[in-house]
Amino acid sequence: MDAEDQRLDIWLWRTRFFKTRSVSADAVSGRGVRIDRSGLVRKATKPGVTIMVGDILTFRKGSDVVSVRVLDLPGRRGPASEAQACYEPADDDNDKRDGA
Repeated sequence: MDAEDQRLDIWLWRTRFFKTRSVSADAVSGRGVRIDRSGLVRKATKPGVTIMVGDILTFRKGSDVVSVRVLDLPGRRGPASEAQACYEPADDDNDKRDGA
């Protein structure tokens, strides 16, 4: 996609982290999403906050905490394989130390 940024709720829905866009928006509004952009961390509590390629998103999905790096901004809600190409797991230093 050619856009430089995308709404957070739309990205979470198009990448299939949430089943509907309204559930995605509710997750952002209710629990918030941590956005790490170039070392600057902020908590987003509004679904319309924009994200960019390279951002690291950390959020709750059920009882799990998910942390991903944004690789692409999808133009549509496509199949799961297409959605998974838009992000990768974000490893933080604690995970690397625990696994070693």
